[in-house]
Amino acid sequence: MKRHAAAALVLFLFVAQVESQETAPRVVTISAKRFEFTPNQLTLRRGEPVTIRVTAEDRDHGLYQKELHIALDLTPDHVAEVTITPEKAGRFVAICDHFCGSGHGNMKLVINVE
Repeated sequence: MKRHAAAALVLFLFVAQVESQETAPRVVTISAKRFEFTPNQLTLRRGEPVTIRVTAEDRDHGLYQKELHIALDLTPDHVAEVTITPEKAGRFVAICDHFCGSGHGNMKLVINVE
């Protein structure tokens, strides 16, 4: 009887671990500095949860994209993140929404959702 209980416990723990790995969001790391995001393009899958983790390298920046519900304030030496699950396919442009100098208007991140 003890062998069956131990085997059942091991099976339960294995299944629980596999399920938690399947539901954990994919993590995408982005850096921001005058006047660019690196990488400057992302490809995401519709319905797949993803955590977007962003660091500012030189000064305060922002990352904003209305349709995907992204609104992050970025400060040097701090990691900002948001977890999203895109529900609509398309091309979405995120911008830096904190003025960071003369090239600020060109600081964009293209997010393609397939």
